[in-house]
Amino acid sequence: MKPYIKIHEDDNVVVVLADFSKGESVGDVLLHEDIGQGHKVATKVIAIGEDVIKYGYPIGKATKVINKGDFVHTHNTCTKLDDLNEYTYQPKFETVETDTMNKAVKLYRRKNGDVGIRNELWIVPTVGCVNSTAQRMIDVYKKQNPNQEIDNIFVFGHNYGCSQMGDDLENTKISLQSIVKHPNAGGVLVLGLGCENNQLSSFKESLGEYDEERIKFLESQNVEDEIAEGVSILKDLYRLMSKDERVEGKLSELKIGLECGGSDGLSGITANPLLGVFSDYVNYHGGTTVLTEVPEMFGAETILMNRAQDENVYHKIVKMVNDFKQYYKDHGQVIYENPSPGNKKGGITTLEDKSLGCTQKAGHAKVVDVVRVGEKITKSGLNLLSAPGNDLVATTSLGIIGCHLVLFTTGRGTPFGGFIPTVKISTNSELAAKKKHWIDFDAGQLTEATSMDGLFDQFVSYIVGVVNGDKTNNEINNAREIAIFKSGVTL
Repeated sequence: MKPYIKIHEDDNVVVVLADFSKGESVGDVLLHEDIGQGHKVATKVIAIGEDVIKYGYPIGKATKVINKGDFVHTHNTCTKLDDLNEYTYQPKFETVETDTMNKAVKLYRRKNGDVGIRNELWIVPTVGCVNSTAQRMIDVYKKQNPNQEIDNIFVFGHNYGCSQMGDDLENTKISLQSIVKHPNAGGVLVLGLGCENNQLSSFKESLGEYDEERIKFLESQNVEDEIAEGVSILKDLYRLMSKDERVEGKLSELKIGLECGGSDGLSGITANPLLGVFSDYVNYHGGTTVLTEVPEMFGAETILMNRAQDENVYHKIVKMVNDFKQYYKDHGQVIYENPSPGNKKGGITTLEDKSLGCTQKAGHAKVVDVVRVGEKITKSGLNLLSAPGNDLVATTSLGIIGCHLVLFTTGRGTPFGGFIPTVKISTNSELAAKKKHWIDFDAGQLTEATSMDGLFDQFVSYIVGVVNGDKTNNEINNAREIAIFKSGVTL
């Protein structure tokens, strides 16, 4: 493979796939300075105010004359993004097919018809005050029951549930209720304190239908020894769960989240396109994928809008994007205060540059729906989730709406994980080699001799293994957290 790539025929830059020194040539372009992996080089003169083109779209405009062979980055390019926009629906669909069969997997089938890919025992606190109490319960339980025949036991602590009111409190409650009913849990203890705003009684009343054998409740202030009571409940739940077995299923039965973080200049060339091919494959067989991180759609939103399956979905996408832009404006922030320092160091120049790379994860399928946090996925196919770009909030939000696992691409690396399996896919092989205990799959192979078809086959086999119970690095490292989106006041 060439040590550089021109992504689209209309581009006026190329991306280098390795470090280059001043005086070396990239094709017929003589470099005027050192260029690091993932960064851009101009292939022709770009005048002041002229568009810098990558992925076939503008990623910004030149702030000074950029000569052929110049390094193209933040010192000579700026965003073209503005605030709220008006859009026009211009449908543009592509035929998406695959020769790869719908893979068989082993799943847990729940009483209500849902499927899970893990059989875990969870404690979900209604309020942050009992986080440590929940962990003590687990510690005592594990000491008394060292040999577990389930996938894991975990507490998902958080800082909320009290000193909140209105929509903010309601969002916390709905988010926790969704976690409680997630099918990756075979048993759940909902642990309250007793005096918090997020009262256990109202939490239970508004929970909707649930398996009363598998979801239990304990209010700490109402018992003399909450640790003993909690451990007793955990033992009862374990006895039920230990009889659960995996049964035959299909990969297309799953809901899979698509996300990225710590992106670099290779994200839109290796890992994100790999997820795009995978997303198309899953959706082709009747499965479901979900793309989120709305602020990282800014500058590429029209691509998704024009793939809306109908005008109703199109208007939902427009509202999702403009609502998030208004959220920025309401807090006095500019919408383009992105990419991050790490993104820039890795080769991403503007938010458009980042967004056009991020949306590669969505492949080419039609967008069938837009989902908000607290709602459930109701349509198979490619969905969009209205959630922020923050890694942990976005991952938690994907789990809350029903995703069984998250596929997370990264060029810089991160150890975090959500309450559902979080598969880390590196954009470059250097990261995969350096952080073997973080990275689960290396998409950087695409810059070497591996073809997309070959890598895709590897990736599908890897994901089947994860679904069948192979642990991801975040699970091995017990990097399991939740982060609930908060926008209201704290009392």
